[in-house]
Amino acid sequence: MSTYGQEQPAATIPSTLPEIRTHVPLPHRAGVMRKLLAFAGPGFLIAVGYMDPGNWATDLAAGSRYNYSLLYVIVLSNLLAILLQSLSIKLGVVSGLDLAQACRERFGRGTAFGLWVLAEVAITACDLAEVIGSAIALQLLFHIPLLIGVVITGFDVLLLLLLENRGFRYIEAIVVTLTATIGLCFGLEILFSKPEFGLALKSMFVPDPVILQDPLMLYIAIGILGATVMPHNLYLHSAIVQTRDYARTPEGRREALRYCNIDSAVALTVALFVNAAILVVAAATFYRAGHHQVAEIQDAYKLMSGLLGVNAASGVFALALLASGQNSTLTGTLAGQIVMEGFLRMRAKPWVRRLITRLVALVPAVVVTAIAGERGTAQLLIFSQVVLSMQLSFAVFPLVMFTSDRKLMGEFVNPPWIKALSWATALLIAGLNIWLLAKTLL
Repeated sequence: MSTYGQEQPAATIPSTLPEIRTHVPLPHRAGVMRKLLAFAGPGFLIAVGYMDPGNWATDLAAGSRYNYSLLYVIVLSNLLAILLQSLSIKLGVVSGLDLAQACRERFGRGTAFGLWVLAEVAITACDLAEVIGSAIALQLLFHIPLLIGVVITGFDVLLLLLLENRGFRYIEAIVVTLTATIGLCFGLEILFSKPEFGLALKSMFVPDPVILQDPLMLYIAIGILGATVMPHNLYLHSAIVQTRDYARTPEGRREALRYCNIDSAVALTVALFVNAAILVVAAATFYRAGHHQVAEIQDAYKLMSGLLGVNAASGVFALALLASGQNSTLTGTLAGQIVMEGFLRMRAKPWVRRLITRLVALVPAVVVTAIAGERGTAQLLIFSQVVLSMQLSFAVFPLVMFTSDRKLMGEFVNPPWIKALSWATALLIAGLNIWLLAKTLL
């Protein structure tokens, strides 16, 4: 038995995703690059959530209405994401618990149940954006009605099951491939739109003070925050880092933390550039042309080729959206299973767990789409991201608490400067949401 305080509870708690825990072998006595490749993967599953269709809605609205002004919000959100995801990695690697399991074990039953409900709300809001985004892409590319597209998207759970049976690395390979597709598509859109790179670069680092006086600008900014730093990603990351068969010793954990954090930082940097590219393309295409109300993805698709004078522009845009939606629903389904298993200790066959968690998220998406119809999807997508931001504090505060607890983390407990930065981040997120509520209600 290790001397670490975290070993004892983890040893008696049923594993989340037991079929893939310690599933990926690691090379011993290998060089740095081989170890980096062996640990690479989970970060990209997390990065998917930072470039999903919810991000598209908020970035399109931000770029078309405010030009490049909100680019710094994307940069700030990404820096916060790197910090919070590193805490999620630490919790999983050091304690052997994912965030949902830790909440169940460390809090009272009532508190844990409340956190589970809030986590399910967040995952439902996230899945609403992902499913609707995929359905819109199917409609634009193949003229499939939106409601039917939502149902079709739900069957991606079968793909997830098939891939998982072949090995978790197959899921990671599909995700990396789809992420590369999104990046390539937006690289082309940047070339087509010819943005003002100097102004865009300045806007990435210089805040616009108008945000505190403009409630709509603040609403979209918090939507960007919610679309970037997603609560379900904190649950997901703390579980999937445990797919690596690293040594459960202080040295093994230290090495795992180092390589997992590199994987996460690289993947989130890719997500930053994709996110920024969406806003930059929206600003260079729609704001510059005087179309300041473009928030509907369908409208962006229809206008893009004509405004840019490139016939392929709209098709490339829709292809990237389809890759983004399918990528996000895969990881969203995994996150839903982790949350349900971790909080409820639900034990069942993998296909049963997948089906239950998929239906929990899919049914609301079908109902909302049937009621809202094809118009109004932008408002739904942006609202879903604001809901995510509102839920974020209920994942962030426990995460900071656990990783700052010496009894749980042993020598890996957050040092004072990380603890201070983490609490400041948690309070910033909570403060922004309180500000938005006050602006909305008063």
